[in-house]
Amino acid sequence: MVEQPIASAPRGAPSSRGHGFGTAPVFLASISTILGAILFLRFGYAVGHVGLTGTLLIIALGHLVTIPTALAVSEIATNRRVRGGGAYFIISRSFGTRIGGAIGISLYLSQAISAAFYLVAFAEAFEPLLEWLAATYGIALDPRFVSLPATALLVGLVLMRGANLGVQALWVVSAILGASIAAFLLGEGPESIRPDGLNLTARIANGDSFGTVFAICFPAFTGMIAGLGLSGDLRKPQRSIPLGTISATVAGMLIYTLVAFKLAQSAAPDVLAADQFVMTRIALWGPAIYIGLAAAALSSALGSILVAPRTLQALARDNVLPAPNLNRLLQRGAGKAKEPVAATCVSAAIAVVFVFAGGVDFIAQILSMFFMLTYGALCTVSFLEYFAGNPSYRPTFQSRWYLSLVGAVMCAVLMIQMNALYALLSVVLMALIYAGLRHSHREERDLTAIFQGAMFQLTRRLQITLQKNRATGAGSGWRPAIIAVTRFADHRLGHFDLLRWICHRHGFGHFIQFFEGQYSYTGQLEARRQVEKLIERSELTRAGIFVDSLIAPSIQSALSQSMQLPGISGLANNTVLLEFDRKRPVEIGEVAQCAALAAESRFNVLVLRSTKYRFGYRSSIHVWVTEDNLESAPMMLLLAYIIVGHPEWKRAQVQLFSCFQTADAERQAQGLAEMLRKGRLPISEQNVTSVPCGTRESLEREVRRHSAQADLVIAGLAADAFRPDMAERQLRAYRGANDVLFVRAREKVLIE
Repeated sequence: MVEQPIASAPRGAPSSRGHGFGTAPVFLASISTILGAILFLRFGYAVGHVGLTGTLLIIALGHLVTIPTALAVSEIATNRRVRGGGAYFIISRSFGTRIGGAIGISLYLSQAISAAFYLVAFAEAFEPLLEWLAATYGIALDPRFVSLPATALLVGLVLMRGANLGVQALWVVSAILGASIAAFLLGEGPESIRPDGLNLTARIANGDSFGTVFAICFPAFTGMIAGLGLSGDLRKPQRSIPLGTISATVAGMLIYTLVAFKLAQSAAPDVLAADQFVMTRIALWGPAIYIGLAAAALSSALGSILVAPRTLQALARDNVLPAPNLNRLLQRGAGKAKEPVAATCVSAAIAVVFVFAGGVDFIAQILSMFFMLTYGALCTVSFLEYFAGNPSYRPTFQSRWYLSLVGAVMCAVLMIQMNALYALLSVVLMALIYAGLRHSHREERDLTAIFQGAMFQLTRRLQITLQKNRATGAGSGWRPAIIAVTRFADHRLGHFDLLRWICHRHGFGHFIQFFEGQYSYTGQLEARRQVEKLIERSELTRAGIFVDSLIAPSIQSALSQSMQLPGISGLANNTVLLEFDRKRPVEIGEVAQCAALAAESRFNVLVLRSTKYRFGYRSSIHVWVTEDNLESAPMMLLLAYIIVGHPEWKRAQVQLFSCFQTADAERQAQGLAEMLRKGRLPISEQNVTSVPCGTRESLEREVRRHSAQADLVIAGLAADAFRPDMAERQLRAYRGANDVLFVRAREKVLIE
């Protein structure tokens, strides 16, 4: 990874185009990292253990991750004016420090561990020399005798020379890589190791699993964003980053495919699995492979040691790290170029630990998990940002949302395939980092804003689609879409509670607080403050209803405006919910006028007569069906069923009282019981009671007898209930009950 990362400029710093490079350095930085240690050391192992078909599948799956990620990164990189700072700076300035920090820490760890990976691979290139020393002088040296001094030497060079080491080596390294790969592809290899023809599925017996081989080989494809380290030195970064990154990714995929075919054609599976330097036996000139490996590994290690400290320095400058003192230490730079000395020492320490701890395969598997986590997060954010439709997200290069989704899904699947436990721990770690950044960077944009935007777009599209395909209530089954209007939302809660119970799962509710007066800006501000309190109450009770305010000259005017509100999900509002206090009969006239307006507009009408009883223990609902409200009975029963479905009413039982004249009482009760049975409503026939009552006085007597302790009584209203001369008598009925919900159905509700 040969990069020249520039230390990230502070927010608002002037842009600098540095050396004014074109696209070629971006391409060369990426391709020289893609064609690295895995190509020379482990691709023969892959073909030997999973066959040519399995290796091609690894290449395909790997690029199902890397190509969407390359497209997503290219899109993100062209969203803002690109300055120096590499991948983290670009991501954090597009999505904010919360998202950028969570991704950036994972990115930093992958960069720091990459340095160890490439240095261990660099040491492998000296295997012939170590074998010669052992055979000639009897000196058996561990490869760490090469990798550890090489680490110290590179860190020393970086501390002394800084970022000036980078771009000059790109052309030389790329030329060496090209020559090494050409020497391999043009070679034949001895006949003694060749297979009998090209066998697509030939592999060794009892080889490593596909998941293990994939985890070891995946870092081969991850160098495509190496060119982002040049972001501060590009003449036209919006053009050079997408073009260089994507072309390097595609070129790397083609070369890996050619190498896989050449290996399968030139050596038998057992030879490929046993000899990690089998490419030297096939190439025109064997030492070219060692030289190519050393050049690729050393340049990539140098790039990682250069870019990782600068990523850490940028994280510290944004106060992403949990300790303020640590942020202050790591953000410091030395000299005019502000070289990250402290961050380099930390990164070097991480590299030394991994160099000392294990070989290429061990580090590759750890590295794959961090890369997967980083790339999966990038693809997920790119996918969500597309649906959020944020006007400030205006990349000049556009990927496709479905490609980002494929990349995110493939990252998740492959992480689980590689190691489910490590995958879970990695995701939990990133989630904890994000949660910590949400706490410490409260003013920053975060995933909530992206999710809100995505939900807005999804809701908008669903609303339009459902409106085009809206169904009538009778054809699709009735469900409540209720508008509740009140002037007492701040101190009478029964209205609010009833709405949230009814709309908990089966419907949708608008709870509107009415403010009497003429509209003004100051009045609107006060109304919004009251709405904020309602929103808090809604969140505390998990109400799931929409709350708002309305300023109007009268409550009738407010109701008429509210009834014109659009519904949701293609379902028009169909019901109005009103409320009055039993101890304030003066409110009945106003409620009756509003109910009459709603009924004339073909809205179903619900009127709650509330008391201080506040629905008692929420353990019993009594439904009273009489001769003059029989047409509302299906809606009354359906509302009772919906309410007892709420968790707060889970212990409640519904009792149905059929109250008719003596001659019809038993027959009507049987008819209602049959309706319950056919409608599969959870009301036992034992809870259906026939109550003969031919007069209003007998009805009141039976209500007092049976329902005095009921937590909620649901009763019907006759067609003339809202006439001025009838309203008070009807709404003050059922005196023996506590809280009463009066129902007047204006549409036909079927229970079937």
